Amino acid sequence: MASLSESPQSQPSSQPESLSAPSEVTFEEFQKIDIRIAKVKEVTRVPNSARLLKLVVDINGSERQCIAGIGAKYEPDQLKDKLIAVVTNLKPRKIMGLMSEVMLLAAADGPEVSTLIADRPLNSGAKVT
Repeated sequence: MASLSESPQSQPSSQPESLSAPSEVTFEEFQKIDIRIAKVKEVTRVPNSARLLKLVVDINGSERQCIAGIGAKYEPDQLKDKLIAVVTNLKPRKIMGLMSEVMLLAAADGPEVSTLIADRPLNSGAKVT
């Protein structure tokens, strides 16, 4: 995800980020990514970090932990009980000593960030296609 600015006066850029930079992947490669809807159960700030939030999400009855760099733009109570899109099959990694087991999906437009939140009720674990 792009770096997040702390400036509240920033405006979204008028031009989207270039699509030519990333290399292409095949449809079969893309199908390997498992994107699911997760219900946010708990959200807390990561100590000693202005940007990181720790989310505990439910994916079809299984709880997973996500460390996301969206804390400069979101307060924990803004995400609680939301249905968000997460990548479930990335290899877990430690971020500031905490294990992140899924990756929250968000769009970045310059300093602006928006998490991908379902616009209607869905079951936790629903596959994003």
